[in-house]
Amino acid sequence: MTDLTQLSIKAIRDGVRAGEFTAREVAEAFNAAVAEAAELNAFIVTTPEHALAAADEVDQARAAGDELGAMAGVPIGMKDLFATRGVQTSAASHILEGFRPEYESTVSQNLWKAGAGMLGKLNLDQFAMGSSNETSHFGNVASPWRKAGSNQPMSPGGSSGGSSSAVAARIAPAATGTDTGGSIRQPAAFTGICGIKPTYGRCSRWGVVAFASSLDQAGPMARSVEDCAIMLGAMAGFDPKDATSLDMPVPDWGGVLSSDLRGKKIGIPEEYRREGTDQAILDAWEQGKAWLKDAGAEIVDVSLPHTKYALPAYYIIAPAEASSNLARYDGVRYGLRELPEGAGLQDMYAETREAGFGDEVKRRILIGTYVLSAGFYDAYYNQAQKVRALVARDFERAFGEVDLILAPTTPTASFPLGSMNEDPLTMYLNDVFAVPASLAGLPAMSVPAGLNPDGLPLGLQLVGKPFDEQSVLDAGLAIEQRAGFTAAPEKWW
Repeated sequence: MTDLTQLSIKAIRDGVRAGEFTAREVAEAFNAAVAEAAELNAFIVTTPEHALAAADEVDQARAAGDELGAMAGVPIGMKDLFATRGVQTSAASHILEGFRPEYESTVSQNLWKAGAGMLGKLNLDQFAMGSSNETSHFGNVASPWRKAGSNQPMSPGGSSGGSSSAVAARIAPAATGTDTGGSIRQPAAFTGICGIKPTYGRCSRWGVVAFASSLDQAGPMARSVEDCAIMLGAMAGFDPKDATSLDMPVPDWGGVLSSDLRGKKIGIPEEYRREGTDQAILDAWEQGKAWLKDAGAEIVDVSLPHTKYALPAYYIIAPAEASSNLARYDGVRYGLRELPEGAGLQDMYAETREAGFGDEVKRRILIGTYVLSAGFYDAYYNQAQKVRALVARDFERAFGEVDLILAPTTPTASFPLGSMNEDPLTMYLNDVFAVPASLAGLPAMSVPAGLNPDGLPLGLQLVGKPFDEQSVLDAGLAIEQRAGFTAAPEKWW
């Protein structure tokens, strides 16, 4: 039998439908792969029984002649920000360790309805705050990739590092991610997989642990553009429980996927050619232009003049919203409670938050509280919101001339774990190319473009107009077909 763990979402779904193998056989194969790869630390909690139960439902439905869903028989990893009924949902933080929701997030419920099963809850940077997956209370995730000739552990990116590591290592065919300022696209680029952040509001935020509510958006991470299109279709949809949810029909992105870009114009923003970007990234960008031109697109230079202000604005807005969202973790209602003998209410708050939050979370809460304080609100938060509007206007003007924008996903390939921990600002710069699309709420995708001289993956990013995920996916497919990226990490775990 074919090694089932090497199959795509589409191949698994179609194989189950055709009776080539059962959904249970697929679930058993991936459960075994997850158990074997514990050294990656990609999962906080494993749920083999959930995967098997979902698989059995699919097999029974097929035997009864019932119609099968878009994700039927596909076991996935669930980032541990999504509430899963009865299964620990911790956001990789000690303050929520042991919390088992009595409800299911809308996105995960949509996936279960589509026939998917859950292999487990994936590790991440604590409360999605980080770019290297080193801030988790449950330990850092290791990338399955290594530099050529080295055994040094590499970062899988963040915050969705558990998701990217699991998919790249072939221990999950796909995984959910969330993207606040690049947390789907950056780890996808680091590990040689695909990941798309849809238009803000495409996927419900209900039941997703909040970081920055005006930026957070769920999306799929998988090994191909087509798989991302299929999974996004299962995840997305209007949700009356989420006030920011788009009341729009969900297109059949996967069904009409096409790499024919004739008539399309692709914008190249000069402002993304930043000092400090690896030459291999710049070379891949040039190659990406040639690939899209070969697919029939016209390449056009565009300007996004406020790009240089996007990252500073993001690191004011996101911490401000985080400081508000994380105020609910106080030791009173749920989660951790530290109550020293003789302590009063204020002491309990302070002790609980001190013990429960990691250093990066505390740093962002402090920044956010500062920029929202009475004396600094106008000087920082209001100014950042004005910059956000200017960044969005830059994209709007550019999209008056072009259909899509092509840029690097990250300024560098993956870096060794621990190499950037001394300077948080250096770590924040990893998001420099990803943040602008997040501030503007636009659909954006990272697609593998090749390997650098060290044998590490590089990603190219496509940014589209609001609600136009189809063009992003189509252009991603054009790059994927021409890049011919088939490299996989050499198994060391």
